[in-house]
Amino acid sequence: MSTPTADRPWLQAYPPGVPADIDASQYRSLVALLEEGFQKHGGKTAYSFLGKEFGFSYIDSVSRAFAAYLQSLSLTKGDRVAIMMPNVPQYPVAVAAILRAGFVVVNVNPLYTARELEHQLKDSGAKAIVILENFGATLEACIARTPVQHVVLATMGDRLGFLKGAIVNYVVRKVKKLVPAFTLPRAVPFNDAVAQGARAPLQAPELTPDDVAVLQYTGGTTGVSKGAVLLHRNIIANLLQSEAWNAPAMAAIPEGEQPTYVCALPLYHIFAFTVNMMLGMRSGAKNILIPNPRDLPAVLKELANHRIHMFPAVSTLFNGLANHPDFGKVDWSHLKVSLGGGMAVQSAVAKLWLEKTGCPICEGYGLSETSPSASCNPVTSRQFTGTIGVPIPSTWFKLLDDDGRDVAPGQPGEIAIKGPQVMAGYWQRPEETAKVMTADGYFRSGDIGTVDEHGFFKIVDRKKDMILVSGFNVYPNEIEDVVGMLPGVLEAACVGVPDDKQGEAIKLVIVKKDPALTEEQVREHCRANLTGYKQPKVVEFRTELPKTPVGKILRRELRDKK
Repeated sequence: MSTPTADRPWLQAYPPGVPADIDASQYRSLVALLEEGFQKHGGKTAYSFLGKEFGFSYIDSVSRAFAAYLQSLSLTKGDRVAIMMPNVPQYPVAVAAILRAGFVVVNVNPLYTARELEHQLKDSGAKAIVILENFGATLEACIARTPVQHVVLATMGDRLGFLKGAIVNYVVRKVKKLVPAFTLPRAVPFNDAVAQGARAPLQAPELTPDDVAVLQYTGGTTGVSKGAVLLHRNIIANLLQSEAWNAPAMAAIPEGEQPTYVCALPLYHIFAFTVNMMLGMRSGAKNILIPNPRDLPAVLKELANHRIHMFPAVSTLFNGLANHPDFGKVDWSHLKVSLGGGMAVQSAVAKLWLEKTGCPICEGYGLSETSPSASCNPVTSRQFTGTIGVPIPSTWFKLLDDDGRDVAPGQPGEIAIKGPQVMAGYWQRPEETAKVMTADGYFRSGDIGTVDEHGFFKIVDRKKDMILVSGFNVYPNEIEDVVGMLPGVLEAACVGVPDDKQGEAIKLVIVKKDPALTEEQVREHCRANLTGYKQPKVVEFRTELPKTPVGKILRRELRDKK
């Protein structure tokens, strides 16, 4: 797939030692990569969670047992298994087990409402789910309308040992009251499932690079969330691309010292899934699992116990931490790579982070559909560029007009991406796939960008009406559809407005059918049907919505009027 440098002007920006291309064929599947990692790094710590360390050999044995248990459920190769948990040790165990058993991982946001969860379980056809008890009530509310036949129920304290586990579970359930009452009569406790599987054989599945590894759900322009089909080779390619890209900075870690990653991004998000969990497995890194990144004092308290080398995060987390009074209690002097992704990094945040840590934020760009990394700034650069960097190894970008033609030099166009990390398509939605894939294999991102003479790309606008809240995609159609179900609403439209903390916030504009409708009723309805980041920050009532002569809502006018 090699192309002369003339076709890839960005190669001149690559630091010495970063290859133009990577070889994704060195692993037949993610299972081959996992098993190599278990064997190679067996004696090292793979995860640190609430003060307890879990070795690679531990993840190996527990995931092997759990994989055997999953196979005993009469699932067949390629069946989908959902995971609905925050960053707890059971997450990487479940991922390794599902893949080793020959099944497909369906990553689920644990903060989803019953409506959102029901859609994803139905759409993916998931026959089993591994879920933390904190979210059992959400599953109970919708499970009867889904294909799920098997439930494995985890608790926060499952793998922490008898005494510590019991204390943690008591605090979670009784003190913090984070487990609403629920009934899932056929659910099997996680520890019981592992114990059962330890007594059963594991049949190694025949996997190829083209088998499906993960269904990664992403917002749909129609308001319906779609599953990006990520093959084993897509994720393998992306973790190897990321490894090659980070290598110049990570090479500065003293020989013999274990690389340590902060895993504060949720593992159900493809950024952490690939860059923390899978790359960590290959490189023998320790991942510090942060179950709740919003609890900044707890995050900083945990990080103070470690020598940190790599920190992938979104701009809002970098900002929150850098401005926290406890920031100085962490030793940041070993930090080699700060990766900013998921949303635009603000220059003020980048400046503050560099001042306080000495390690610049390297802004990158990617999507669920690209496993996710597609471009990044060189990890050797010392200043913030305000761009999304250059395409990473084995990746091509071009800018297209509405008709799919290359735009003239210097003109903005839709960023289109080609590379081994690009998804196979959307799960069971060929018409949606056709809309985003070009005849020559490029994925149309929906983001409008420009490129300079050195091959650095910059996002200037969005083709889609998507709103980016703290790194999460929110599609107005979904919000409008949900709000439209509320009696008393005649019409609703929502747009993104600038927000200092989240990048963008949701502004909802409603035309009432019932004059008695209140803002609190609207907010209550949104809380019941939409996860936190999809809820409007601003609710405004108007007598009419601005529209084109054919009746299309003019979102831009709604944005302009604060």
